[in-house]
Parts: sequence; structure tokens; C-alpha cells
Amino acid sequence: MIATPTVLLLPGWQGSGPEHWQSRWEALHGDLRVQQHDWDTPLRGDWICQLEEAVNQARGPVLLAAHSLGCHLVAGWVAASPNFSPSSNNRAGRVLAALLVAPPDLTRADLPPALRSWTSHPLRRLPFPAHLLSSSDDPFCSTQAAARMAATWGARHTDVGALGHINSASGLGDWPQGRAWLQELAAAAVAANPAGSAAPPAASPFHSSNLP
Repeated sequence: MIATPTVLLLPGWQGSGPEHWQSRWEALHGDLRVQQHDWDTPLRGDWICQLEEAVNQARGPVLLAAHSLGCHLVAGWVAASPNFSPSSNNRAGRVLAALLVAPPDLTRADLPPALRSWTSHPLRRLPFPAHLLSSSDDPFCSTQAAARMAATWGARHTDVGALGHINSASGLGDWPQGRAWLQELAAAAVAANPAGSAAPPAASPFHSSNLP
């Protein structure tokens, strides 16, 4: 039996305000926001542990909807979690797919000091389907840098046009097109691996002491 996926919302640095599409989805669809202890000082290891805990507590399969630094959180979590070691390759079967919206380019010379610790995590191909959405006029990432990240993560890449950082200032409202892309990802993942859409087994234990 296919279980209904839980959508986990992964905001970026400084969180997502009330007019952000993630906040709209939370109110409209009942999606779950992964809370962080400190949105202004994003400690990489702490953020990764919060995501690991949220995924392990979810009932059934999970869809990730990440924005900005939240996209790098997905990549960092995959690199750190025992459930995504080369031998397990998404052994827990919890994540169906990830929508990665407007990841910032962490190689920029003007990267804010608060984000510099995030540049050290290894980049690897994600072990689940992903769709990266970038904007042609994002002040934090060029189209070329977005394409490189998509290639590294093994994600489909779509340039959505001139929407800035694809955030509250972009005036997206409930962003039905973004939701359609998420649903498309989910449908494709279920079709490709119906067994992975059932309630997953327990995940491996994970502790912050494992992280730098």
C-alpha cells in the first residue's frame, strides 16, 4: 500500500517569512517545517541533526521542499547521515524526492561569514530524484552556478525566469507551479520505485557528535 508522503519544508538562512511560498504551503497543505535552533547563525551540524530527526519522526515516505541554504542542507545531510552511506544508498527508503529551490552559490567571494562553514561539506550525487529550480536574476547564484550544482547532485535543472531569489519578494503567493513540480517529482518517484513508497523501516541512529 502506498503511504501519503510527508512534505518537509527546509527554509534557508534567516528562515521563511509569512509571505514566503514555504509558509503558504505550510498553511495551505499542512506541510511540516523543519525547525532550527538558530536561523541567523546556521550551524551546519546542528541543522543536519534537525533534518535527520524530522525525517526519522515522519510517518511514511518524505518529500523535501528546500529553499536557498535549505538545498545545501539536503546535500550536507546526505553526505553525513549513515542512512546514505555508499553501502546503504537511502537504505531507510524515507526520501522519495527533493525540490531544490534557489540554492545560493557558496563559492562566491562575497559569501556572508555566517555561511562559510557550509562550504566544507562534500558534494555528491543525491540518492533520490531531485529537481533544482533557479532564477535568471537571482542575486545569490548565477544560472551557470545553478547548472553546476544540479549536475553534481544529479538533479534536473529548470530556469524559471526572472524571479529573483524565488522568495517572498518574488510575489509568488501560493506558487501553484512550484507545487505542481513537487507533485510531478513525487509521482515519478513512486512510479519508479513503488516499494519505496510504503512505510519505511526504522532508520539508523544518528548523533551530532558524528559531525564537525
